[in-house]
Amino acid sequence: MNKSNNRPRYLNLLKIKMPVTAVLSIAHRFSGFLMVIAIPFVIYVFQQSVSSEQEFNATINMLRETWVSVLLVALTWSFTHHFISGIRFLLIDMDIGVEKQSARRTAWLTHIISVTITLCVAGILL
Repeated sequence: MNKSNNRPRYLNLLKIKMPVTAVLSIAHRFSGFLMVIAIPFVIYVFQQSVSSEQEFNATINMLRETWVSVLLVALTWSFTHHFISGIRFLLIDMDIGVEKQSARRTAWLTHIISVTITLCVAGILL
């Protein structure tokens, strides 16, 4: 028996070409993480906007700043991607779209729809 074949191999994960379904799954987790991280910001902005008329006007001015608009575009992508891929995963749980070809197609469709909606919102905000 040749023991050299049983040794662990070095896998560089950056060189492995992942299928679109794996990229979608990772992006789904990342978008969920972004939404959880954004919760304190959203609560703060909401609290500031309802405290008084002056704070509401200050909040509106803050939301018009470029860095906040970029943050809102990122949160838009996060929400739309997580929502659409969540629907896709629910359909897969019901054995709809489980086949390899339809899974690839719906994964690409999820990416395309979320990026399109994000670009539309970016065009409005920026």
